[in-house]
Amino acid sequence: MNILKNTLKHIDNIRIDSNGNIKARFNAFAIPSGSLGRLEELATLYASIKDTVNCTIKHKKIFTLAGDHGVAAEGVSAFPREVTLQMVKNFMEGGAAINILARHIGAQVIVVDCGVASEVDTQSLSVLTKDRRLKIKKIGPGTRNMAVGPAMTREDAVKSIEGGIELIEEEIKEGLDIIGTGDMGIANTTPSSAILAVLGKLDVERATGRGTGLSDELLQKKIHIIKKAIEINQPNPDDPIDVLAKIGGFEIGGIAGLCLGAARHHIPVVLDGFISTAGALIACAIEPKVNKYLIASHVSAEQGHKIMLKHLHKIPLLDLNMRLGEGTGAALGIGMVEAGVKLLNEMVTFHEAGVSKPHDQQEQTLNTYL
Repeated sequence: MNILKNTLKHIDNIRIDSNGNIKARFNAFAIPSGSLGRLEELATLYASIKDTVNCTIKHKKIFTLAGDHGVAAEGVSAFPREVTLQMVKNFMEGGAAINILARHIGAQVIVVDCGVASEVDTQSLSVLTKDRRLKIKKIGPGTRNMAVGPAMTREDAVKSIEGGIELIEEEIKEGLDIIGTGDMGIANTTPSSAILAVLGKLDVERATGRGTGLSDELLQKKIHIIKKAIEINQPNPDDPIDVLAKIGGFEIGGIAGLCLGAARHHIPVVLDGFISTAGALIACAIEPKVNKYLIASHVSAEQGHKIMLKHLHKIPLLDLNMRLGEGTGAALGIGMVEAGVKLLNEMVTFHEAGVSKPHDQQEQTLNTYL
């Protein structure tokens, strides 16, 4: 609990372009004012978080947090539970979608065992490659079945959050400019939907989607299980740690910790999809100032994700009908942030380019959709 308390004490409130220097630089460039749209917005947010116009992005890391869920026993996923471990191995062998997209943007993938049901055989995996690493922050061998009782103890909920904070503290030593969040865990859309229903004060039907592709019959079963879990556990919407403990997941808590730890060190967080945003909901409920550090990379095909983003007042950068997780959307989002930052630092001004300024340059109001 001390790690969490200390982190919360050091999270600053971000003021966007507090002295107007970022806007002034964009206005000096040889382009029509505001013509870069959301790329300008991304650069402005990044520079505001870093508190300098002269900023760069060199160290990019995507954290793919893995954990199993006891509620999988209720048949709420189209895939068997052992797929979580199998996919961790796939990540570490470098053949998963997140590996390809991370390499595309020059980011390292940090795969984290937060609570995989089986032990990850680290001896058989390439745990120290240049583009991917495995870290163990295991709370337990998966959560308990939230349909019959709390998913975890309150103590373990705090430990899962602090595990995410520790990841930031460890990785920042090697350099960390921006992070992406990702997930892997069979049945993890079920606790994510439950978290949205409780914190968003929504009907379970609105918060719940098909996950990995459930039939109509299985979707109704999933909705019933979530309602049952909420009724049995009575999570307190005014106590986000209680919500995490009763109906959450170890990897969801870890993602919340990543958001909190990154904010403490002025590191922007590019969120992936539904599960990553569930972690962000927990983090923002614990400390609302975290919200300004978050960037929504895309909107998932999972129906509750749009509602989550609206709750956080975020408009996503992309809508590609993706629902894979792993951090895939975050990888694309990081690439867009980096593009905006490079524009801020590398474009030439009207004067430098020998281009005439417009007769009456209109001031543009920066949208704050992030």
